[in-house]
Formats: sequence, structure tokens, C-alpha cells
Amino acid sequence: MNDILSFWAQWLRPSAGLPTVQWSLLLAVAAVAGYLCQRHTGLPKVVGYSLVGTAAGLAGFSGAVWPLQGIGLFLLELGVSIVLFECGARIPLRWFRHNPMVLVQSIAESALTYFAVYWVLVWLDVPTRVAGPLALVALAASPAVLTRVVADTRAAGPVTERAIVLATLSTLYALTLGSARAEQINRQSITLMDTVYPVVVVLGVSIIVAAVLSLLLRMALRFMSPTSENTSMLLLALIAAGTAVAAHMGGSAPLAALLGGMLLKQLNPRPWAWPRQLGNASSLLTMLMFVLVSTVAAQADWSGPVAGVVLALIAVRLLAKAVGVGLGNVGSGASWRQALWVGCAMTPMSSIALLIASQFVVASPSTGHLISRVALPAILLMEVLGAVIATVAVYRAGESSKPWAPLSRGGNGDTSEP
Repeated sequence: MNDILSFWAQWLRPSAGLPTVQWSLLLAVAAVAGYLCQRHTGLPKVVGYSLVGTAAGLAGFSGAVWPLQGIGLFLLELGVSIVLFECGARIPLRWFRHNPMVLVQSIAESALTYFAVYWVLVWLDVPTRVAGPLALVALAASPAVLTRVVADTRAAGPVTERAIVLATLSTLYALTLGSARAEQINRQSITLMDTVYPVVVVLGVSIIVAAVLSLLLRMALRFMSPTSENTSMLLLALIAAGTAVAAHMGGSAPLAALLGGMLLKQLNPRPWAWPRQLGNASSLLTMLMFVLVSTVAAQADWSGPVAGVVLALIAVRLLAKAVGVGLGNVGSGASWRQALWVGCAMTPMSSIALLIASQFVVASPSTGHLISRVALPAILLMEVLGAVIATVAVYRAGESSKPWAPLSRGGNGDTSEP
């Protein structure tokens, strides 16, 4: 791959630079692969996106740098922020007052996932300074993958909504604790104040940015139509600004967007047609996010000894998610069968896990290298396998409005969009 790119660079002088051409062509291939993947297999488009990114990463594509930095990091954070803002805007806090067991279920699932992964990794002789961060990476589900699965399968129902809420809450915990833990990774002795202070800073800065973001949008919605394209542009611009500001001030950009969406839901409880507002811009950012994650993750140092640890982490995580959701299911209003499919739908890992792992690598390159050689293969496998498992869960729960069957070869156009 590098030899081919060097040959191109000798005669190709694009105005925006060669990396722009590379990424444009890669995204074009990903768009075709995503369409064909859903058309001929019934699987969500994210599987096709991830496979293209994986192939590019394994071929030595140099357009994605690890650890994440610069414009690549910003675009990934922006894509994640848009998804999390949407997910946060779907969670009314008063729901937890009427059904507090959902919150208990979320805490039980997240705590069991963290401690189960941590103990198994320590049992496999992984150093504790590496096992803790890896457990935080494993804690995060992927609302981005799950929402794409829901959109591509046209799913709606209690299992779908419960899975999105639990995945969003686990993301909230992982972002808060992961960002704080990255600040402590090089400290030898940690007091209680040293532990609490980074968490307070991350949460405090993120809440301030979220409050400003939600208030500005609430003011705009007083005189702007929620379905106007200008409202979409304003929303995208404010989320982009919040992404840059939160990261610069020591907070978490995705966490600020998530909290901003939740606050906006409380200030403006009326439903509004989110998927139609951002349209193709949001879809392009989402596709870029999945391709970037798989391209970076595919560049990990694949080796036999690490493979056993990766498979153990994935297996324990899958089991812990299912058991945790089941343990917290008592009194939550869902049946045991629904709890099983909710646990399966929460298995994907993707951009959130990659951002947390990148924070650890930046904070401590030596320890971060040990973390990334396990985290990156796990993220890559669970971005693809998790999307497949979530798709099966949605169909088995009976919440998809379309049959799982390839479109007829004589069909015209992409009719798979919701």
C-alpha cells in the first residue's frame, strides 16, 4: 500500500492533498460495500463499512494514525458526539422515576462487566495497570453501531429502546471513568482525592459545555422550526464547536454531547424528527467513523499470545453483559426473554472504546502499547461480530418491521433506508 501511494505522489498533486483523495476513494468503496452487504445478506451497512476499513488497515493504509490525533481525532469525536447527542435526546429522566429498576439494571450490567473482565485478565497474568484500563474499554457498549442496526432493520419496541438506553448509560460511565483514569495512569500513589478529582473535572467541564449547548438549542427551537435545514446546520455547528471546546478544556467531547442531548430533552420534551434534520451529513460522518475505527484497529500487532487474551476478554464481556442485564431485570418491566435479547444487542464495541483506548496511549505510551495490542483487535472483532449479534437479537425479539431477506435482484434503488 505504501509503495502504491508513493508512486501516486510522484505525479498526483491534488489541491487538497493526497490523503483527501485516499479517504474519498476509501469512503466511496465503503458506501458501495455497505449497500451490497445489506442488499445481499440482510446485515446492516456498518458490517460492510467495517470490512472495507479492515481491508484498508491490513493493507497498510497510512491515512489513519494511532494514537488518534489531529483532524482524524476531531472527526471521530464529532461523529460520536452526533450519535450520542441523538441518543441522549431520547432519554427522558422522568422515565427513571417511574421505572428506577432500569437504572439499577444499567449499573448492575456495567459493574459486572468491569469486574468480570478485570478479574479474568488478572487471572491471565495481565498486569493490573493494564487490566484496569482494558476493563473500562470493555465496559463501553456502542450506541453508534446499535442505532445503525436499528435504522437498517427498521426496528422499534421495548427491546430496542431498552438496549439503546442501557448502551448509552454504559457509555456515560465509560467516558467519565476512562477519561479520569487516563489522568491517573502515570501516578504511583493515588489517594482518594487523586481518584475523585479527575472525575469531578471531567464531569464538571462536560456538564458546563452540555448546559450551554442545550440552552442555545432550546433558545433556537423557540423561533426556528425543528424540521428546517437551517436548524440542522445550527445543530451540527454547535455540536462541532462543543466537541472542540470540551476536549480543550479538559472534559470529554462525546460525554458533553450526550449530556447536552439529555438536558435538551428535559428543556424541550416535545419529540422532533431527528433523523431528517442532519440527513446525508450525519450519514457521511457515521460512515467515516466506522471506517476510521476499523482501519485503525486493523493495524494492531496481531500475534498468537495476544489472541488468547483478546478472545477471553470478548467471551467474558459477552457473558457479563447478558448476566448483568438478567440480574437487573427483576422489577424492570421486561420479560426474561426480552432481557436476553437486550443483553445481546449491547455487545457491539466501536468508536467509544477506541477513543478511551487512545486516551490511555496518549497519557502513557509504554502502558498504552500494552493496552492497545489487546484493545484494538477486540474492538475490531466486536464492531463486526457485535453488529451481527445485535441484528439477530432485534429480529429474534420480533421488533423489525422488515423481513430478513435479501432484496430481489430485479429491485431498483436502495430501498433499505427507513
